[in-house]
Amino acid sequence: MNLKILLPFQIFADKKDVSRIVAETCEGSFGLLPHRLDCVAALEPGILIYETESEGEAYVAVDEGVLIKTGADVLVSVRNAIVGTDLSQLRKAVEKEFLTLDEKEKSMRSVMAKLESGLVRRLAEFKNE
Repeated sequence: MNLKILLPFQIFADKKDVSRIVAETCEGSFGLLPHRLDCVAALEPGILIYETESEGEAYVAVDEGVLIKTGADVLVSVRNAIVGTDLSQLRKAVEKEFLTLDEKEKSMRSVMAKLESGLVRRLAEFKNE
């Protein structure tokens, strides 16, 4: 398989001859082998594992995103990714970087919703005058 990990601003990894991939979704972990049928999966923040004959097993901490398998090509599009060899450090990075970011993002979205509703209310008052 050909694995390409995409970030919003760059190609994070482009690996050829990948023999297996394990990813985390909201339903749990699942694996991809070369002859699996095409599929799409929503990824949760977690550890993506892939294996090549030349490099062996490699670990990438990924933020939420999407995985698409079409034929021999697997595209993983995520907001952020960190490569590493120590699983405990990668797990801590996921918890610290990605899950904390989600809390900050939720707070920011709440503030933006309040601002937007206030603007709409004032525009409606202005229209009625």
